[in-house]
Formats: sequence, C-alpha cells, structure tokens
Amino acid sequence: MLSDLSKKSVSIKNVAEKALKDEKVFSEVLEGLTSKKETIRFNSFKILLLISEKHPKVLYPKWDFFAEFLSSDNTYHKYIAIYIIANLTKIDTKNKFEKTFNKYYNLLNDKSVIPAAHLAGKSGKIAKAKPKLQTKITNKLLSIDKTHHDPERRDLIKGYAIESFSEYFEEAKNKKGIMEFVKEQLTSKSPRTKKKAKEFLKKIMNKESK
Repeated sequence: MLSDLSKKSVSIKNVAEKALKDEKVFSEVLEGLTSKKETIRFNSFKILLLISEKHPKVLYPKWDFFAEFLSSDNTYHKYIAIYIIANLTKIDTKNKFEKTFNKYYNLLNDKSVIPAAHLAGKSGKIAKAKPKLQTKITNKLLSIDKTHHDPERRDLIKGYAIESFSEYFEEAKNKKGIMEFVKEQLTSKSPRTKKKAKEFLKKIMNKESK
C-alpha cells in the first residue's frame, strides 16, 4: 500500500474506501503522515481528510493522535491536525475539543503564518459544530492583532477569519464586534482580505434588505 501512496496519480477515493474496510491499510495511511517522502505524506493526508469529511466516526477514536500534531515542530503536521480536528468536531460527543481548545487556538500565534491562517479559516466550521464555544472562538479571531505576526501577515490571517465569521454570523452574539472588525479590513493591505470584507458586508446587506 505504501508503494501506492508514493504515486502522485493514486486514487484518493479508492484508497480511502480500502482503508475503511481494511485495518492494515488504515494503519499504513496513518503512518504515511509521518513519512519522509512528501508525496506519501500528502496522499495520506488527503485520504484521511476525505474520511474525516465523509466518515468522521471512523477517525474520532484517533482524536488524541491528531491532537498531538498540534504540538509538533513540523508545520505540516499542525496543518493536518487543524483540518482533521475541525472536521471531527461535528461528531464530538465526548467534548474532546473543549479540552483541546487552548492547544488548538494557541496556533493563531504560531511561529508560522500557515497554521494561523488555516486555523482562522476552519473556525467557522467549528463554531457551527460547537455553538456553545462561538463566543470564545469569536474573541480569539477578534484578537488577531495581539499575535506576534507582523502587520502584513496579520492582515492575511484576518481574511480567513472573515470567511469563518460569514459561516456563523447570524448565530453570533457579538455581531457588533464582528462588523467593526470586518469594516476595518476595507482598508487592509491584503487584497484578498479587502475582497473578503467587501463580500461579507455585501452578503449582510443583501440579507437585511430582504
């Protein structure tokens, strides 16, 4: 199976289906996340990401395995954990994310902008899955300026935060704070973030006019 994972042309869907039926294949895919070969790592992540989206209950018992990645020195491992854990929150019956919350959101202040940006972008999915945590999540995203990142990178992260706010704004308690945050990004130095701010405000205005 590892030989298949090393091929760029491997069918992610087919291997995912095999992993769901065969414990050995499943184990090899998990091991692939720490492979020294980039293609194996990437394919393994794509397979597990698909499983976490379509069959999250299969990966839920591996929560601690992925949570450990949040403390890794490897930026890619943090990226993997951010995505997989976000997908698992929708079936988190044991409230494992509540215990993982601080470890997860500490990555907003990670040395690399990559985990920080993607975490901000996945926060909307978590907020939808965990309504009781929405205020805590909102406060974290509104505090991006308190992170160590330089202004340009903070501007970039804010664009991802706006995407998340858009997912749960109607349910959010601090609408005023979110609106002020988004309006501030209309003058952002990041073209992407400025665009996201305009899209967000247009979406809100269209809903209010109906």
